[in-house]
Amino acid sequence: MGRGKLRIYLGAAPGVGKTYAMLSEAHRRVERGTDCVVAFVEHHGRPRTEVMLHGLEQIHRREIEYRDAVFTEMDPDAVLARNPAVALVDELAHTNVPGSRNTKRWQDVEELLAAGIDVISTVNIQHLESLGDVVESITGVRQRETVPDEVVRRADQIELVDMSPQALRRRMAHGNIYKPDKVDAALSNYFRPGNLTALRELALLWTADRVDEYLQEYRTEHSVSTIWGSRERIVVGLTGGPEGRTLIRRAARLAEKGAGGEVLAVYISRSDGLTSASPKELAVQRTLVEDLGGTFHHVIGDDVPASLLEFARGVNATQIVLGVSRRRSWQYAFGPGVSSTVARESGPDLDVHIVTHDEAAKGRGLPVPRGARLGRSRIIWGWLVGIAGPALLTLLLDRLVPEVGLANDMLLFLTLTVAAAMLGGLLPALASAAVGSLLLNYFFTPPIHELTIADPKNMVALAIFIGVAFAVASVVDLAARRTHQAARLRAESEILSFLAGSVLRGETTLDALLERVRETFGMESVALLERNSDVDPWTCAGSVGPSPVARPEDADVDMPVGDHMALALSGRVLPAEDRRVLGAFAAQAAVVLDRQRLVGVAEEARKQSEGNKIRTSLLAAVSHDLRTPLAAIKASVSSLRSDDVAWSEEDQAELLESIEEGTDRLDHLVGNLLDMSRLQTGTVTPLFRETDLDEVVPMALVGVPEDSVELDIPEILPMVEIDRGLLERAVANIVENAVKYSPDGEPVLVSASTIGDRVEVRVIDRGPGVPDEVKERIFEPFQRFGDAPRGNGVGLGLAVARGFVEAMGGTIAAEDTPGGGLTMVLTLKAVPTPVSDPAPPGPELPASPTSQRPQAPTPERPSPARGFGAPPDPAMRGPGPSPGVMSVDGAPGRADGRPDAPAGPPGGPPRRPGRPT
Repeated sequence: MGRGKLRIYLGAAPGVGKTYAMLSEAHRRVERGTDCVVAFVEHHGRPRTEVMLHGLEQIHRREIEYRDAVFTEMDPDAVLARNPAVALVDELAHTNVPGSRNTKRWQDVEELLAAGIDVISTVNIQHLESLGDVVESITGVRQRETVPDEVVRRADQIELVDMSPQALRRRMAHGNIYKPDKVDAALSNYFRPGNLTALRELALLWTADRVDEYLQEYRTEHSVSTIWGSRERIVVGLTGGPEGRTLIRRAARLAEKGAGGEVLAVYISRSDGLTSASPKELAVQRTLVEDLGGTFHHVIGDDVPASLLEFARGVNATQIVLGVSRRRSWQYAFGPGVSSTVARESGPDLDVHIVTHDEAAKGRGLPVPRGARLGRSRIIWGWLVGIAGPALLTLLLDRLVPEVGLANDMLLFLTLTVAAAMLGGLLPALASAAVGSLLLNYFFTPPIHELTIADPKNMVALAIFIGVAFAVASVVDLAARRTHQAARLRAESEILSFLAGSVLRGETTLDALLERVRETFGMESVALLERNSDVDPWTCAGSVGPSPVARPEDADVDMPVGDHMALALSGRVLPAEDRRVLGAFAAQAAVVLDRQRLVGVAEEARKQSEGNKIRTSLLAAVSHDLRTPLAAIKASVSSLRSDDVAWSEEDQAELLESIEEGTDRLDHLVGNLLDMSRLQTGTVTPLFRETDLDEVVPMALVGVPEDSVELDIPEILPMVEIDRGLLERAVANIVENAVKYSPDGEPVLVSASTIGDRVEVRVIDRGPGVPDEVKERIFEPFQRFGDAPRGNGVGLGLAVARGFVEAMGGTIAAEDTPGGGLTMVLTLKAVPTPVSDPAPPGPELPASPTSQRPQAPTPERPSPARGFGAPPDPAMRGPGPSPGVMSVDGAPGRADGRPDAPAGPPGGPPRRPGRPT
């Protein structure tokens, strides 16, 4: 049995009509005779969605008891037993109630697909895993209900259910998404026009990328080579010269003129050695194109124009941006150049932009060579000039200008010999000299048309010609090779200089260095292998590229680094002259690897040093601060047990009070020590709950005198997601520290306020304050500022407070109090959504994630981070315009009013239910 097909209705926001479109599709299939059932669709009491369920067979749901309540979830076993042709499964990103077979609903869907059942489902763009951070930055809501992008991308069909922000807000205002008492909060938070517009753009772009993938697959399967200008893609051809930056910026401006424009920068290097560009300049251009939102590509190809056009057509590009050639005017005699060739061969479906720049016509300078040998094209041209050139010159001199004279004839043939040497090297030049001497003898030396020489002087002249031609060819060939060798050395020195500088500055990681090796030598993959001894197997310390080798013996090129390390390259065999640079790369790779390991060892040593320092400070603190209350307790107990003194009731009460104070003090000191130990070992695991600050902060003030603290916590503050115990302990330590340093008659003020999506708690005292240079040091363990008397603690209170707050994702900072004193600012993140209950009281949003039997009591729901899912979207259907449905395959769709709810109240920090606004 084959795998079932998955069809997904993708929405930009709750309420755009995904579920209605899914149910409409189900009715159409049933009318055509398809066996279609509802595996799970929750209508949440919305009559219009409930009506759409009529006439469709619904699979019985599985009941699960959790925390004294009964919830219903989709029953995969029942669906598999029913074995329909098509199953409707709503809310693909939903998290199942604990006790279900699978954690996520998309895993249930995978079971149905594996059994050959087609599935139609829905999901919102904010529930895609890769877009979680983006959606949170837009809406302020962190989506805890997510589905891996790959699950959605694997769908056989994705339909975008689209609706304008204005139409969606009208639906909301008409009460077709949430109940009327929730509409105002939703419109002013999550459903703001800006939020909806940004989410809609995300959905459109994501769907466009999926369409692009489908189009690329289709073009590949059907071998389509022509350009389909469905989207502006601009390819920038780079040479590694300084003009590349100008071309990249120009291409970026062209891409901005069209929606969804994409920039692809490509550098094409030949396959016969080192790249012909400056690695430093290419690195700068790579960074620039990535900063502008484009991508950088490195392609190997001997024919640069053909490789560039092949790449452009392969990515379905619509435009190519090239720079005006840097060659001087006389250099065009050797060919039209890359820009002109690409423009001529591009065809009508690919536009070519030739951009002027400051480096135009200034010359290319000495090429950075790919070896001391000449290229194939130059050698071919050298042989053509050396063999065909003398023949053509003979024809010209014999027919057009026969009376030039033997001396001039020899000079002209000598010129061809020099040209052959410059183009093809020594051998074409020697061939040119030999052919030229024979032609001179046969056509221009008496007796003509014979290979004999009558005049001895002419014989000497021909001998001199052959000798001069040989000498000139040798010198020209040697000069050309020395030029190439010098250019190669210059390229090598530039590579090594840039490499050494980046490594010494610590700017290169091992992966970046291996990627540099791969690009420099045009390899497919590079791996750094090591082993402990000659008999141990090789292990990979780092690799780049596809399918790196596991042993040096399997590589095309391997460079040993010491006895038990090797750099292995796959892709092609390198010439011998390239191994010198490769050896330098291999040595640097070993240095980088050693440095990374030393950094790890140093970090571990630092942690151990800090631990030793804390232990030393702990011993110093225990020697006095813990013994002092013990001494007081022992003295009081000894006095009470003494038979020599008859203590009055007042004296006994005073001694008992002293014992109690000493015990409390010991308990506080030991508690801080244990907390600091937990923080140092990383064993503090917050248990997050959405909590009101006015439920926690007053509990933290129990241990301080009543008149020493004033409390100002507004009731309209949003909730915060915290561990109540940790926050209470942190606030208690901060307040206790403030009371300790506050002067008599000046109570400490504890206030709270909202700033953006954060809640700030300020503990303000009027004490002596703290200098700026000490403000960070007071949060270190065993630090007591100033001349605090011994016995007032071991200096752990603020360190523990900071550790607890940071464990909850907050911050603590010290500021000066205007007029004198110190203000501790504790910042926590506000909850963007209220807790979702199966039967939410009051105006909380949204509805419950699963159905619950009416007779079951309403339990306390688990946090989505520890329990199960964010609630689904309430259904909606309003008098607003019907949404459009865009499909990957172009099929039209219909809209509904069934949104997928966000993980809480839409938008920024909500107001708590029941509080005045």
